[in-house]
Amino acid sequence: MGEPLRIGMVGAGAISGAYLDTLERLENVTLTAVTDLDTGRAEAVAARVPGVAVAGSVAALVDRPDVDAVLNLTIPAVHAEVARTALAGGKHVYGEKPLATTRQEADGLLDAAAGSRIGCAPDTVLGTGLQTARKAVDDGMIGVPIAATAFMTTPGHERWHPDPEFYYRPGGGPLLDMGPYYLSALVHLLGPVVQVTGAAARPRGVREIGSGPRAGERFAVEVDTHVTGVLRHAGGALTTLVMSFDIHAARLPRIEVHGTEGSLSVPDPNGFDGPVELHRPGGEWEPLAVSAGYAGAGRGTGLADLAEAIATGRPHRASAELARHVLDIMLTLLDSAREGVGLTVESSCGRPELVPRVNLGTGVRGR
Repeated sequence: MGEPLRIGMVGAGAISGAYLDTLERLENVTLTAVTDLDTGRAEAVAARVPGVAVAGSVAALVDRPDVDAVLNLTIPAVHAEVARTALAGGKHVYGEKPLATTRQEADGLLDAAAGSRIGCAPDTVLGTGLQTARKAVDDGMIGVPIAATAFMTTPGHERWHPDPEFYYRPGGGPLLDMGPYYLSALVHLLGPVVQVTGAAARPRGVREIGSGPRAGERFAVEVDTHVTGVLRHAGGALTTLVMSFDIHAARLPRIEVHGTEGSLSVPDPNGFDGPVELHRPGGEWEPLAVSAGYAGAGRGTGLADLAEAIATGRPHRASAELARHVLDIMLTLLDSAREGVGLTVESSCGRPELVPRVNLGTGVRGR
């Protein structure tokens, strides 16, 4: 194994802890620097990880010679800005989802990449749950896929997040927040989306923070909080999608895929593992043994896959092209909801390669 990819982390908020839990287990990446608008949060990361330097700004972090790639954990509204700065400095980039908030921003990043790589969450799709389901579809266990359902329903993130406003501003909402998990999974399972028909609503104009030091504060809602749609995949399968911050409780499945010879129950795409179950005509739901994916995966698995891809010269799986297509699906769905007509999704992407079953940790090998 060669030298690890040296990582500079931008943003040390709530999600950074989950990334650190994973990065500390890996040998092909190493955290060398961190920066955050809240210096105290950056210093807390440096105190946790020996040898990590605190940079005074994004530009200062990018300029460091001991940073090969920038891990972008900022809020969605500045994802593209931070990524542009990193690319301009000749660094690779791996960021939280979404890749950007507009198609133009996303295209600008792809154009600016030059010799650098761009990766983007979610990397949950690389775990054993989704990859085992993907292998079942690829192996023909359900015959020809004809339909899928995908449901994400919750009362809203203001119940638990101490600073939830960004979820309800442009770049947020249930579709842009949680849609990347579901849509990335659906592209892995069924391929790219070619057409969408959507509808959306904003039942409440004001929300109230439910936890933390600001509990009881109210804030305005600036985006649609209930989005539903039908997606047509390039292979012909139709997906019914519901993304909502307005449903108190539900017993809906996360994702199911239905084919000519059976049905597949897929675990929560916001997790890395979980049971995959197969139902064939005349039978019952039966669990499938884990057959693919990074075992022991966590937030940051996509960065490890990126590092491995750079070292071996193969494409990385949590790619900007996939993230750009997912962003286009979401924005086209919202456009369809506003215009009241079905719309063509202009972008496309290839299905990333299946991840063979491999343990995440020392010696990441997902070729």
